[in-house]
Amino acid sequence: MTQELTYRVGADIGGTFTDIVMMSSSGQILKRKQSSTPDDYSRGIVEGLDDLLRAEGVSADKIVELVHATTVATNTVLEGKGARTALITTQGFRDVLEIGRVRVPRLYDLNYEKPKPLARRRHRYEITERVLADGSILTPLDVEAIRAIAADILSEGIEAVAICLLNSYANPVHEEMIREALEQLLPREIFVTCSCDVLPEIREYERMSTTVVNAYLGPIVRNYLDALSGRLRGIGVTCPIRIMNSAGGLMSIDAASKKPAYIIESGPAAGVIAGAYMAKLAGYPDVITVDMGGTTAKAALIEASEPARTTEYEVGAGINVSSKLVKGGGHSVKLPFIDVSEIGAGGGSLVGFDSGGLLTVGPESAGSVPGPVCYDRGNDTPTLTDAFITLGYLNPEAIAGGAVKLNASRAKEALNERVALPMGLSTESAGLGVQAIATATMSRAVKAVSTYCGRDPRDFALFAFGGNGPMIANEIARTMGIKTVIIPPSPGVFSAMGLLFSAIEHEFTSTDFRLLGPQIGDSFLGGFEKLQARAVDAMKAEGYFEKTLEKEWFADLRYQGQAFELTTPVTSGSDGQALLAAALNSFHAEHKRTYGHANPENPVELVSYRVKVRVTRDQSDDVEHWSVAPSDEEISYRRAVFSDETAQNVPVISRGHLSGQAKQGPFIVEEYDSTFVVPPGATAQVDNFGNIVVTLESGK
Repeated sequence: MTQELTYRVGADIGGTFTDIVMMSSSGQILKRKQSSTPDDYSRGIVEGLDDLLRAEGVSADKIVELVHATTVATNTVLEGKGARTALITTQGFRDVLEIGRVRVPRLYDLNYEKPKPLARRRHRYEITERVLADGSILTPLDVEAIRAIAADILSEGIEAVAICLLNSYANPVHEEMIREALEQLLPREIFVTCSCDVLPEIREYERMSTTVVNAYLGPIVRNYLDALSGRLRGIGVTCPIRIMNSAGGLMSIDAASKKPAYIIESGPAAGVIAGAYMAKLAGYPDVITVDMGGTTAKAALIEASEPARTTEYEVGAGINVSSKLVKGGGHSVKLPFIDVSEIGAGGGSLVGFDSGGLLTVGPESAGSVPGPVCYDRGNDTPTLTDAFITLGYLNPEAIAGGAVKLNASRAKEALNERVALPMGLSTESAGLGVQAIATATMSRAVKAVSTYCGRDPRDFALFAFGGNGPMIANEIARTMGIKTVIIPPSPGVFSAMGLLFSAIEHEFTSTDFRLLGPQIGDSFLGGFEKLQARAVDAMKAEGYFEKTLEKEWFADLRYQGQAFELTTPVTSGSDGQALLAAALNSFHAEHKRTYGHANPENPVELVSYRVKVRVTRDQSDDVEHWSVAPSDEEISYRRAVFSDETAQNVPVISRGHLSGQAKQGPFIVEEYDSTFVVPPGATAQVDNFGNIVVTLESGK
C-alpha cells in the first residue's frame, strides 16, 4: 500500500515578495512567490498557500507543519509602531535605559541623535527593593507599591509592562512577585514580561533594554501571530506553527508570542541555515552567503559548516547592527543572533543622485507597491531591477513564472531620462554604473562579516540566493577575489526552504561570575550540568523526549580586567579538570583569531554558562529529488551587456542544460524564482545536489 504524502510548509516574508515552499514527505519541492501585503502580512502568506494548494491539488489537512520567518518584529521597532510600554525597576535605576553605554556609532557626527527610549520616562516606575549580586536580599520588596503602579498603568493606557530589577539574574524572586501581582491587577490583554525570563544575565543596561524591547513588541507580535493562526484555520490548515528565531532555531508560536525579541532577525537567519546545510553537502564547509531580495541584502559567514553567531546586537533608529565596535545606533538586544550584515540594497532599490551629484542605489526601495518601473504600477524612478532589464539580464516580459508582467521599454526610458542623460552616458553604460554601485555596496556587507572579523574572503566560496543574489553574485565575487560561486536550487525562495532545514532549538543561560583556576574544575562542570538539567526540563514541558535532544555547551569567558567576553564552545564531558583546560585553550585560540593576540598567562574569568538544546530531525531524505536531469528544452537567445561593456547575443538556458557537463560563459540561467548571469570567462556546472557551481577566471 502506497503511503500517503504529507507536507511541511516554509513561509518567508520579504519587503517585495512572500515566498511559500512546500516539501513533501518524499522530498518533492513545490513553490510560489506572492507579492507581499504590507497592510497585513499574514494575508499574503495565506493567499499564497491557498493558491499553491489549489494549483497542486493538495488538501490542507495534509500539511503537518508550517514554519514561518517574519519581519514583523524588526519592522515594528524600526518604524516606531510598538506598544505603549512601561518599565518597573529598582529605586534609583529608571534612567539606566536612557543613559545606556554613553556610546555613539559616529564619534564626530555633531548632528547625531540617540534613539528615544521605548518606554517614556514618566512610564518608568521605581519600586523599593534590593537584591545583591550574590542573590541575597538586602531590602524586601515593597508589595503595597505594586497596587499604586498598576493603577497608574491603567490610567496611562499602557499596553505592555517590562519588569527589570537590579541583580534579578542572581535571584528572580522579586520580579516574579511583581509579575504575579500585576497578572491579578491588570487585564489579560496587557503584556507583562520579566528580565529573568528573557535574559537572566549580568549588565543591567543590556538586560533592561532587551526586556523593554520584548515588551514593546509583545502585543504587536501576539496579535499578528493570532491573526495568522486564524487565517490559516480559515483555509483548513490546523497543523503546528513554528517561528524561526534570530539564532536559526525554531520556536513554538506560543514561545514566540511570549518572547518576541528572539525573532527580530527571523527572516535573514533562515537562508543562512539552509546555506550552511547545502554548502556542507556540496563539499564547501567555508562559505559567505549573500541573500539579495527586492528591498535588502544580507551577508553572513559560515566556517566549518557553522554560521557565525553573536549576542552584540542593536535594532532601531533606522539601523540593525551586530558589531562589537559600532554601538549606540539603536536599542541593545543581548540575545543570540546569527551574525548577519544587512544593508538597503535590493532589486527595488531606487536609483538617484545625492546632494553632491554622485550616483546612488538605495537604501530607499520601491518595494512591492508600486515596485520597479518595469512593473508598470505608477513608479517613475528607476531601480536596480530596471538596470538589470536594460542590460538584458532579466526576462523583458515576465518573472515568477509569468505571474509578474514586465514592461522593459518603460524601464529603459526611465533609466535613460533619470540617469543616462544627466550623466552624458548611453542607457546601457548607465545600467552598468548602477550595477557597479550595487556591487560595491554589497561588497561592503561581505567585508563586514569577513575582512572586518579577521577572515580573508578569498578563502571562502560565495553562496548566493534570493531573487536578485544570483544576478549580481559573480560581480561581487570578482570584486572580492573569490574564485567559486554556488547557486542552490530554487534560489529565489531559498530562505523559505531554509525554514524546513531548521531544528527546534532553545538556548539557556546562567551567570556565574568567577575567576577560573585548577581548583574549580568540578564546580565548572557542575554549572553546566545544572543548567542542562533546567534546559531538558523546559524541553520536556514542551512535549519533547530527552533522547531526541542534542545539547551543546558554551562559556562566556574573558581575560581578567576586560569589559566584554567571548562565547567559547565547550566539549561536554564528565571530567571537570579536563573540561576546564579544554575551555581555556579554546578561549585563547578564539581570542587570537578575533583580536589578533592572546595571552595564556593572563587569568581568565567566567561570566556565564550557556546550554543550547536542539530537537534532532532526520534530514536524510530532504534532498532525494534535488538532482537535476539533463534538459532538452529549446535554447533561446537574448542580447546582454557585461561589465567590460561588450554586448553579446547569449543563450538563455535552464538549470538542466548544465547537468552532466561544464559550460563556458557567457549565458543566462532563467528559472521560476530567480535569474542567474554567468559572465564571459566563467565556467558553470550542476553538481549532484542541484547546485550550480561557478568557477571564475583566475586572477579576475
